[in-house]
Amino acid sequence: MRITNIRDITVPLEGNISNAIVSFNDHTVSLVAVVSDQTRNGKVVVGFGFNSIGRYAQSGILRDRIIPRILNCPPELLLATNGTEFDAAAVASIAMKNEKPGGHGDRAGAVGALELAIWDLNAKLADEPAWMTIAKNFSHSVEADSAKVYAAGGYYYAEDSASRLRKELEAYQAQGYGAFKMKIGGATLTEDLDRIDTALMIAGSGKNLAVDANGRFDLDSALEYGEAIAPLGLRWYEEPGDPLDYKLNRELTQYYEGAIATGENLFSRRDMINLVQFGGMRKEKDVFQMDAGLSYGLTEYVRMVQELEKLGFDRKQCHPHGGHLINLHIAIGLGLGGCEAYPGVFQPFGGYAPECVLEDGHVSPTDAPGFGLEQKTELKDHLLVLS
Repeated sequence: MRITNIRDITVPLEGNISNAIVSFNDHTVSLVAVVSDQTRNGKVVVGFGFNSIGRYAQSGILRDRIIPRILNCPPELLLATNGTEFDAAAVASIAMKNEKPGGHGDRAGAVGALELAIWDLNAKLADEPAWMTIAKNFSHSVEADSAKVYAAGGYYYAEDSASRLRKELEAYQAQGYGAFKMKIGGATLTEDLDRIDTALMIAGSGKNLAVDANGRFDLDSALEYGEAIAPLGLRWYEEPGDPLDYKLNRELTQYYEGAIATGENLFSRRDMINLVQFGGMRKEKDVFQMDAGLSYGLTEYVRMVQELEKLGFDRKQCHPHGGHLINLHIAIGLGLGGCEAYPGVFQPFGGYAPECVLEDGHVSPTDAPGFGLEQKTELKDHLLVLS
């Protein structure tokens, strides 16, 4: 059994939306296909993965460094000991050959896209949903075949932003979502508080609404916003400052009693340990949002979760960033606290396949082998190009 080819394409995100820091109208994603020499039902088995949402594609890193290392490697080094699947950890390790420690950056997303495609491939070889493959590989006993989700959105729009915020959240509610996340920091505090009030009319309670500043604030602004929103009892206050400003995060936790969420912009196990050691994150309260597609793949993500547990935290505090099918399977397979959904933004990757079931705030994937990306209507044409 061997890998015969690896292909990638760059896919643009759809929609003209912004958070407090960036506009997403020119953002792209690397979609990767790992082609095997195996067939199922008369078709070659291909694994698909991508690096996640809200960043840029890494085609140069993939084509110049990562993919050649895998294709030039002796095939037996990529196989698991059972000989029936590929070793995702080995693939990630070989992809990183001659790369220096640290200096993570975009290579973390490039390796992540490829490594996640291996998990999709392995699940298809086993003819089972990816969450089952993940649970088996990491010896995790799955409690339920669904994950608790919240609808992420509430971005700043170029025109009629306040009205569109209300209509957007109402649309999510009509689909069955009961918890939401919206953006702050891209307007004045007064304007943002008005937007939060609008969102609360739909959410019904602060426990159903999180806010995300996307790293916009300095300490004074973070504290000012924290003081203003504290009485609202919000679900969490996300990335108030620069994700590597652990001092800011620690000082904010000393004054803001509600939950802080951060971690989506961390790349490695070491980054996460630094956040815990120096960022003031609190057990049984704060939320960790690391994303396998942005941090070298699922192998490194699991190392982060395992380190959190060693340090006394609960994996239920983990809610991966991303809002797509891959992280839905990861959240179920690892028994995490839940994940976000992008039902209205970041197409063609955001949200889930129409066949997925949303009930009582939980989403269940289908029984399609792998991550089920082929069932995502908006992705079908891109997958056909690769396969």
